[in-house]
Amino acid sequence: QVQLVESGGGLVQAGGSLRLSCSASGRTFSSYVMGWFRQAPGKEREFVAAISWTGDTTAHADSVKGRFTISRDNAKNTLYLQMNSLKPEDTAVYYCAAKPRQRTVIGGTEPADFGSWGQGTQVTVSS
Repeated sequence: QVQLVESGGGLVQAGGSLRLSCSASGRTFSSYVMGWFRQAPGKEREFVAAISWTGDTTAHADSVKGRFTISRDNAKNTLYLQMNSLKPEDTAVYYCAAKPRQRTVIGGTEPADFGSWGQGTQVTVSS
């Protein structure tokens, strides 16, 4: 199983930017489809973005399209989430997640589809 550690969260004003990182260890990073999820207080964990094991294919939730970009560097065993034009409603704990690559490029994007999780990093956007 892969171990995941997120970093890069913090407090930012609306309209600002942050870049989250997720460092992976334990198994071959390139064997995994990776994703970002977030959970706001009192709400369920929700999908933000996912990326194929090669990095060629990505998927983003409608709520973040055009503002957030997922990417990965397999040589550095690191996943990224560039977040621009942040809004107060983006405030949440952000988690990276992994699942073994399968025949489909990305596959399901529900939290239950991913088996490995980081501990999360807090992102707070002030208005």
